[in-house]
Amino acid sequence: MQQWQERDLKHIWHPCSQMKDYEELPPIVIDHGRGVYLYDMEGKEYIDIVSSWWCNLLGHCNPKINEAMKQQMELLEHVIFANFTHQPAIRLCEELIRILPSGLTRFNFSDNGSAAVECALKMAFQYQYQTGHPERTRFMCLTEGYHGETIGALSVGSMDLYAKIYRPMLMDTLHIPAPDCYRCPYGKCRDSCHCECFAGAEEMFAAHGGETCAVIVEPLLQGSAGMRIYPPLYLKKLRQLCDSYGILLIADEIATGFGRTGKMFAFDHAGVSPDIMCISKGLTGGYIPMAITVTTENIYQAFYADYNEGKAFMHSHTYSGNPLGCAAALAVQKILREDRILEKAEARAPYLHGRLMEALGSHPHVGEIRHLGLINAIELVEDRESKQGFAGERRMGYQIYQRALKRGLLLRPLGNVLYFNPPLVIEENEMDAAVERCAAAVGEILPE
Repeated sequence: MQQWQERDLKHIWHPCSQMKDYEELPPIVIDHGRGVYLYDMEGKEYIDIVSSWWCNLLGHCNPKINEAMKQQMELLEHVIFANFTHQPAIRLCEELIRILPSGLTRFNFSDNGSAAVECALKMAFQYQYQTGHPERTRFMCLTEGYHGETIGALSVGSMDLYAKIYRPMLMDTLHIPAPDCYRCPYGKCRDSCHCECFAGAEEMFAAHGGETCAVIVEPLLQGSAGMRIYPPLYLKKLRQLCDSYGILLIADEIATGFGRTGKMFAFDHAGVSPDIMCISKGLTGGYIPMAITVTTENIYQAFYADYNEGKAFMHSHTYSGNPLGCAAALAVQKILREDRILEKAEARAPYLHGRLMEALGSHPHVGEIRHLGLINAIELVEDRESKQGFAGERRMGYQIYQRALKRGLLLRPLGNVLYFNPPLVIEENEMDAAVERCAAAVGEILPE
């Protein structure tokens, strides 16, 4: 494996990495994957408890998805999606309408989550302009939010780790204080509060509602902020507030969609619908880059006119509607439905959280283990009483990540937060192994 690592480091600039770290921990060369497991070139197994950046929904090399893509490859690999179409794309839209929140009926294809967000921002901006509101030019977002790493997506994010250096390039957006239930300033409990923190949104809307075209949120789960979880009531209140001000509501369900939160989409917990929804990651089961920006008939009609009126949405991606991606996505939908994946995952979710609580819930440096569906987030703290986190320069999460790799667990941290976001098909014995390996890695770095 060493020669392949050396050849990698000679040419490849890996994403979201300080490449100097690779001097100590060179890239692990994966040979193959099966189910929740990855295997390197020396045969060592790793439980992929983070679903390879949250996208692997139904396990690596799922035979049903494999077969669907093979069959499609023999028919059509790609075709221009302007004035051309194909059956897999049509069928996929028909399948998705069955499961999406009500009112979302129009689909604009792209090739990754950031691109879907860019599409949503442009769509919202142009919609307001073409419906008589050219003054609505700004966007609202939640602090500590993350929506991707293109310029527009960074502009509506609030993570300095990704955006700070690029601020001179970014749009001037409005940042609503995000819910932080672990460190609630009102001293409330997540499961019984009335979202007193929503006052921040009400104040922002009152001050800037007239100039805002849309607000974008990660529903219920702020991923890169450390898997912060907040109540569905917040989304209900936000839906009402957007309606009263004429502001569009954009849901970034790229990380939360397709069963990750215990329901098909995070917005399903709230019983309300956004005006625009971005989906990707689990859409194709992690097989192939594909994203869709879905919107309402009302928004679609604002762009529908004679060509010379100049109202068309002149936005495109070369790989829009790629047939191979559509085939994978159709296979995912079939598996979810026929194998009752969400129901089985919902039944296993309490077991995983219970095992983590048994192993780490009383650890003096574990402040909270929060959960939503199969997602669990272990917040590491220096002191449980004050909830003070470890200083960033200590890289506590990264140290545990290194130890976990040695034990065969892919546990990529978010600062001081370790998280489990496994494929929905994970079995209880695999959960047991992952929890044991995680607890052992934590114990090596933070002994009780």
